[in-house]
Amino acid sequence: MTKNENPLVDTIVNAIQDKKGTGIVVADMSHIADAVCRYFIICQGNSGNQVEAIARGVGDGAREKLGEKPMAVCGEQNAVWIALDYGDVMVHVFQPETRQFYDLEHLWADAALTSIPDLP
Repeated sequence: MTKNENPLVDTIVNAIQDKKGTGIVVADMSHIADAVCRYFIICQGNSGNQVEAIARGVGDGAREKLGEKPMAVCGEQNAVWIALDYGDVMVHVFQPETRQFYDLEHLWADAALTSIPDLP
């Protein structure tokens, strides 16, 4: 779990961990002038079913704990990459091969990256 000043980020990280999502990285882009959002949260699941479960868990957790709903959700049809847009926070849930191919962690070289340890 991360202790971020943004409660939505913490809620999302907890929801990912609840569904056994791994490789969680929080990219803080709040200091980058042209960034599309303040935070990217990137993680992965091992199958399409797990990617769907993680995305659903994020949506449920944010709604139940904070009353937040995503403005958009993309990628649910094939579940290799599901993106949830919360305005200032973008969540990307990948299958491993797709995550490696797009390498979003390094898309914004100036972002401060925080890796969240996987839960046992």
